[in-house]
Amino acid sequence: MSFVKTDQVVQGMIEAGEAKAKLSVIDMLIRGGLAGALLGFGTTLAFTAEIQTGMGIFGAILFPACFVLVILLGLELVTGSFALIPLAVLEKRVSVFQMLSNWFWVIIGHLIGAGLYALLYVIATTQLSHVTDNAIAAKIIAVAEAKTLLYANLGSDGLIVVFVKALLCNWMVTLGAVMAMTSTNTIGKIVAMWLPILIFFAQGFEHAVVNMFVIPAGMMLGADVSLADWWLWNQLPVLFGNLVSGVVFTGLALYFTHHKVKKKTSSMVVSEKEDYIAET
Repeated sequence: MSFVKTDQVVQGMIEAGEAKAKLSVIDMLIRGGLAGALLGFGTTLAFTAEIQTGMGIFGAILFPACFVLVILLGLELVTGSFALIPLAVLEKRVSVFQMLSNWFWVIIGHLIGAGLYALLYVIATTQLSHVTDNAIAAKIIAVAEAKTLLYANLGSDGLIVVFVKALLCNWMVTLGAVMAMTSTNTIGKIVAMWLPILIFFAQGFEHAVVNMFVIPAGMMLGADVSLADWWLWNQLPVLFGNLVSGVVFTGLALYFTHHKVKKKTSSMVVSEKEDYIAET
């Protein structure tokens, strides 16, 4: 059977976290850069589908295609690693420094890859500024302003709102990364990881890596958003919210409810062997 039991999935999460934390800096930059660009591709695909059909749900249905590419190619997505590497730290397979180093370099890779795709997409969409009425460009501008200025207008309440949206987002995104481990065949992996990603994107939650594309792209296209607006009212609180939900709601939650079952089972087997030896 292709289905993988959850206790084995948790063990796979630990091993994946260990492997990620031990990557070289160049690997983290390349894999993070490719992932950032691919999520940008997925975002523009979703916006294109929404505009062509007039229904946002079609964009949400298609967006997970980019996530599938990231996972199947073994690339680095920091939001997924928020759930995986802390488990390897708990198991003392890697250090806290290695975990933080992975997150730092992968984020740098995301910014490079997402920024590069944003620049290339803006050139293609506007035909080097010769086209000023592109519907997708207008959509990107509107989204970039909504993801920053809308929260800024709410003041401190805006920071709470964006943080909560980031929590809800990465709860699903990390589940997507984990669900890919529940099957041993490619089709099963694709279907399993597609569902949580569709759920997050359809509801407009905040994903740090997607925002590393859409906000800079909006700024390049003329959105009334400054660097301070981007980082203060979106990128930093979204990263923090994605981190908290990835660690707590997915990583630790699954670890403590399933990994301990495996440990208890192992200890029971040892105890039964000791009893048998004592009796004989």
